[in-house]
Amino acid sequence: MKLSRLALAVALLPASTLYAAADNNEDALKLSSTVITANRIAQEDVRATYASEVHNADDIKNSAAINLYDYLGRFSSVNVMPNYGNPYQQALDMRGYGIGDGYQNIVVTINGRRLNNIDMQPQLLSSIPLSSIERIEIIKGSGSVAQGDGAMAGIINIVTKDQTGVDISIAAGSDGYSTASISAGLSEEFFALQFLADNSKSDGLRKKDASGKADESDADNLSATLKLFPVDGLELRVGKDRTRIDTIYGASLSKKEFNKKPSQLGENLYAPGTPNTYTEQELKTDTNRLGASYQVNELLSLNMDHAVEKKESEYSGSAPSKYDYRSTDFSSQLVIDNLTLTAGAQLFDGERKQNEIPFYKNENTTTKDNQGFYLQGLYTLGDTTFSAGARHEKVKYKYKEATKKLKEEHSLDAWDIGINHQYSQELSVFANLNQAFQAPDIDRFFNVLSDKSSVFNSFIKPAKSKTLNIGLNHVTERNKLKVTGFYSKLKNEIYYYSTGNWMVPSYNTNIDKSYKYGIEIQDSFQATSELLARVNYAWTRAKIDKEDVGNGAYNGKKLPGVSEHSITAGVDYRVVQNGTLSLTQNWRSRAYAANDFANNFNQKQKAYNTTDFGYSHKIDKFTLFAQVNNVFDKKNGLWISDDNIYPVNFTRTWYAGVRASF
Repeated sequence: MKLSRLALAVALLPASTLYAAADNNEDALKLSSTVITANRIAQEDVRATYASEVHNADDIKNSAAINLYDYLGRFSSVNVMPNYGNPYQQALDMRGYGIGDGYQNIVVTINGRRLNNIDMQPQLLSSIPLSSIERIEIIKGSGSVAQGDGAMAGIINIVTKDQTGVDISIAAGSDGYSTASISAGLSEEFFALQFLADNSKSDGLRKKDASGKADESDADNLSATLKLFPVDGLELRVGKDRTRIDTIYGASLSKKEFNKKPSQLGENLYAPGTPNTYTEQELKTDTNRLGASYQVNELLSLNMDHAVEKKESEYSGSAPSKYDYRSTDFSSQLVIDNLTLTAGAQLFDGERKQNEIPFYKNENTTTKDNQGFYLQGLYTLGDTTFSAGARHEKVKYKYKEATKKLKEEHSLDAWDIGINHQYSQELSVFANLNQAFQAPDIDRFFNVLSDKSSVFNSFIKPAKSKTLNIGLNHVTERNKLKVTGFYSKLKNEIYYYSTGNWMVPSYNTNIDKSYKYGIEIQDSFQATSELLARVNYAWTRAKIDKEDVGNGAYNGKKLPGVSEHSITAGVDYRVVQNGTLSLTQNWRSRAYAANDFANNFNQKQKAYNTTDFGYSHKIDKFTLFAQVNNVFDKKNGLWISDDNIYPVNFTRTWYAGVRASF
């Protein structure tokens, strides 16, 4: 699991933006609100009618995280773990949807463009260089009107920078890890140009497998964007993104193997006595983007973005899967005094072509097409803000192979209403009620047979949720506090039903009724001009109410893969004017293994525990940084089932480098 250990292990030098100024002016250390745009209408986060979490460029830059997964896992409320050991397509979870499939209930966007896949591949956050990010916006329990399909837990929107100048970063660490990136921007009266390139490599942290392969990796990202401003109010843009990833990641271990030595190869789970072999994946993505924005007058603005993404994913021993995604986003915004109205349409056509193994037989094509239309508004009356919106979306599926043609269609609705009242300049409260949906991904319609071929099972129902959020924001010059309580009621939550017998195929289906509730607390406290303390805590309960397929065996059980308690806490201490020490603790409580829906496995998901220590020092245009992760050498892992454990961040690692800005 190579980079995953570094990727989840090498990350946290959280010197916040409060220290970026690095001067003697205490005013530069004051906490403040942040504008958030993920819900398509720009608002200050403290006046938002929904639960939000925002991380800005300085937070990210001073974190020394090595990639976006690192940053989210170390600093945000999002639970992040390598997906069955894969460090480059990691699983995300928030609001208690489970580390197994929770990522399918989160819409991830970059500048509003969706990164969710039509199958069970997680969003490829590895394709977003960390140095390109201006802001990470997280909306919890809302966002279904703005983004539609899959936004039951919420939205993560990545906003990239418009840079002027050049930034260079190089670093190296334990186990052959190295990274290098360069970003440059030029802005003139009639055009702006952005370019970014980065590379990361790792020799891996586990022993070589029976074929001599190590869990090594090599990843490259390239991105370029050109913006033109031919007349006042008009912006034309074109861009291209390219990602190439070659990764080998380790297999699972038994509990005995994991406890003895997590870096070992281990025996095959299904063939005792046979050494494991690692999984190799080659992933290629190419995206072409174009768009335009036009400010018609002081009241009306128009926007259009179109993207074509071609992907190819090939695992060792399997035929490649080829993807063709085409997305178009139209929106208009009207601002009249205290009223803002946004209307738009989102069109998405997704196609996957693949061959079955062995012998590359039985070519099949599966498509998932979405057509969404929405209207939402925001109205401010004195110190009170009201929001409301609705969305209608059609989802169409087609499956075609040599002897079979099938199709299915769903009409789905989402809506959202909210209110925020500002009692004073420091205190505001909000409430939000949201309806959301998740249309099944195309993999949910197939069963994998013992020879690794797959057969069409059946179409299954979309999942639906209603979520109530109630919270408060309290922001002063020295303290920024957010507290949210939530309750979600779900119908037809999607999951994988295991028969427990390899001779009887397991299959995907729906949980009839389930629910989730919890409390989330975020706080940043500027104790002195040199010391910042921060905490992000979540208490979450997720339970199955009724599930008929299991003949009642799952009724009243906890959803697997959900930790009841999770916390990220840390302090940043400015020891000298330009130097900051950082200490961060990340902990998640025990949970049921990811596949344990009946809550009866012998082994549970072990509590996740890591402590990280770092230092950064700024000298003119250069910043030197060093980081030690998992200081106390804790053994962490992802439990899928009994004796089926993927080691994660299981050993101490280190990392050091330099950044320069010109």
